[in-house]
Amino acid sequence: MFKNMLAEFKEFALRGSVLDLAVGVVIGGAFSAIVTSLVTNIITPIIVALTGGSNISDLSIKILNAKLMYGAFLQSIIDFLIIAFSIFMFIKVINTFVAKMKKPVEEVEEEVEINATEEYLKEIRDLLAQQNKEI
Repeated sequence: MFKNMLAEFKEFALRGSVLDLAVGVVIGGAFSAIVTSLVTNIITPIIVALTGGSNISDLSIKILNAKLMYGAFLQSIIDFLIIAFSIFMFIKVINTFVAKMKKPVEEVEEEVEINATEEYLKEIRDLLAQQNKEI
């Protein structure tokens, strides 16, 4: 029973879609780190400079004895939107590149050779049809 489960797991794990998903997760994680760095090191300082020194991730409110860091949540939403848009643009560029690489397949119509017997039978059919119209 264990060997059967191991064989099923091996078949599942080696399917193309699972491997593609694993590669996508790894690349997505690396891409996410790049975009997070972009947001943290470039975009956020620009926003801070434009807003006069306020940092969105530092925004908070104190309710009872709890400090709600809603600014960090807003920063996460901004990060997500930038990551999603960056991935969208990356996929769009890749799809455009792939579409240009693919050449349209030209359909070539092959001329069908009709053998002599078929040609004679067609001529006989046409002559008989013509004779029947004359009668």
